[in-house]
Amino acid sequence: MFGRAANAYAELRKRTDFVPEIAIVLGSGLGGAVDLEEECSIGYDELGLPGSTVHGHRGRMVFGTLCGKKVVVLQGRLHYYEGHSSETAALPDRVAALAGAKTVVLTNAAGGIAPDLECGDIMAIRDHICLAPNPLIGPNDDRMGPRFPDMTAPYDPELIELAKTAARKCGFELKEGVYIQFTGPSFETAAEVRMAGIMGADAVGMSTAIETIALRHMGVKVLGLSFISNKACGLAGKPLSHEDVNRESERVVAKMRGLLAAIVGDMQ
Repeated sequence: MFGRAANAYAELRKRTDFVPEIAIVLGSGLGGAVDLEEECSIGYDELGLPGSTVHGHRGRMVFGTLCGKKVVVLQGRLHYYEGHSSETAALPDRVAALAGAKTVVLTNAAGGIAPDLECGDIMAIRDHICLAPNPLIGPNDDRMGPRFPDMTAPYDPELIELAKTAARKCGFELKEGVYIQFTGPSFETAAEVRMAGIMGADAVGMSTAIETIALRHMGVKVLGLSFISNKACGLAGKPLSHEDVNRESERVVAKMRGLLAAIVGDMQ
């Protein structure tokens, strides 16, 4: 685990000496949700990491400044459903942390389960349920983090409050709830969505939770933001498609862009 991340970090340092304070991971359809004053960009493949195979995920790190803060933006993520292990799917996040990021903002497109979540809403993730394999399975390397990391508050409460205040400045209410990660790549069945609701989930997707576990393992603060791109299966009244998710995401990129700028600007 440490060796793979360290090797990618070493390749990164051959290309830039930029040290980010904050990392932002952009989910499906949200690749343009950050107006960064760009200094350089590096593809995952240049770092020895797998490239993304999913439309809407460019698979690169972009370094620059946002609201006076040094930021690295991960345009696209690796997914368990692409055939990667959970450990590999979290590698770009770990490299961003090794590069200097002490806070990571994870964004995703999600299906709404809770009745009060509508398409176009943004939900701060308060907690998660992970139905994908834990990325810490296997031998632990103490240089990365403890064998049994605490997950009492995987999503930083102070960052959630900061994000809610930032949303009000942007003129809308930031919802709050529990996110559940299924493995994908098929959308969940209606029965699985009913099960998720019974388990306490408010929104469902195919990413984020395993990255949060890996980042908390390293002691990194995490803020999770789910853009509600659709009602979950059985609640939408129509079939679901990735194209619809990307199309809905593109409609609210400006909303997410404003929120991310306000959050980063208010971070100390």
